[in-house]
Amino acid sequence: MAKAPDSTAVADTEQEGVRRPPAPVAPRASRGFPSAVSRTGRVSGLDGLRTLAVALVIVHHVEPEVLPGGAVAVDVFFTISGFVITRLLIAEYVRRGGISLMSFYRRRWLRLVPALVALCAICVLLASTTSLWGFDGSLQAAGLSAAFLTNVVRAMEPGPYSDLTSPLAHTWSLGVEEQFYLLWPLALLFLLRRFRARTVLLCTAALCVLPLLWRCVLWNPEAAHRIYNGTDTRADQLLAGALVAVALARLRSDDPRLALLRTWSARLAWPSLALLALIAWQVPVTEDLGPWTAAWYTLGFLAVAALSATLVTALELRPENHLSRLLALTPLAWVGRNLSYGIYLWHYPVVRLLASLGVQEGRLAATVVLTLLMALLSYYAIEKPFLRRAHTARTPVPALAAA
Repeated sequence: MAKAPDSTAVADTEQEGVRRPPAPVAPRASRGFPSAVSRTGRVSGLDGLRTLAVALVIVHHVEPEVLPGGAVAVDVFFTISGFVITRLLIAEYVRRGGISLMSFYRRRWLRLVPALVALCAICVLLASTTSLWGFDGSLQAAGLSAAFLTNVVRAMEPGPYSDLTSPLAHTWSLGVEEQFYLLWPLALLFLLRRFRARTVLLCTAALCVLPLLWRCVLWNPEAAHRIYNGTDTRADQLLAGALVAVALARLRSDDPRLALLRTWSARLAWPSLALLALIAWQVPVTEDLGPWTAAWYTLGFLAVAALSATLVTALELRPENHLSRLLALTPLAWVGRNLSYGIYLWHYPVVRLLASLGVQEGRLAATVVLTLLMALLSYYAIEKPFLRRAHTARTPVPALAAA
């Protein structure tokens, strides 16, 4: 069987809770989503969960024998991203009667691309001016990463991964997310314009099942890379978060179904986190698992999405419980909110840098320190200025959407 993918990456962090002046609400557009606008603030517990997940990613890449299943953190990030993006899109639709797709794509570009281009430039510079083997082939890898095509190239390689993307192989998940961001707003806007809220919810749930069925059709041992890296085969993990966002936007604060969700998500949050931790600790999800491989590459992704969605729901609905308060601790929440994307971008090149220099003793500590330094530099010098532009830009009010 071809070796399964060995790279992970972190979902980006949409800046939630940015308050803009309220626009006139279109009555027909708001029908069916009474909680959409009220549920747009930051969820500090989710920020802390991002920090926990990115820590798993770093340990997995530096000490894979310690956390052989650390790649599962990427699945968690996918679900968080689907939730955050969808709740913001629905809130905009309710407030304005439509979604400004160009503004959405512009915000995504300003959030992701400048820091990514800076990383690519540094890797190409190191490749052209040093003899560090970890950055060989950075020019073509940088081009693929900047175009969000790393996952496409990796999905097309049936055998062991080539060196074509290796210096920036971790950006495969950015490709998955960006391709999802390109298509999902269009699909969501179509559903919102043409169907009632309940039908939108049912359609989103149905879409969650389609990638599972498609994985079952595609599965064979040689298709491991195709399934792991494909946007179409990983979309259920993003859509699981989207489903949570749609469901919560539909329910009023006094709806008994919301109380039921609040109760059961809180009860299942710790078991869900424990199962995800067990997978990270014991299950080498990107290796050949023998008879379990087919189950993991078909049902496994959806099962992890369900666990992640349970965590997201609990952190959104129960900010007062112990898990939410733990993950919302200021250091965890601040790192997750501001540095998780930079940590994702820089940790893998730092790992390759230290490996090229022959660093063995204290490699994990050195990786953490250097990655945090580069993430801080990226945030204050690149990301924050561009995010300020994204948040202060005037968002045009689209014409009211037809029911």
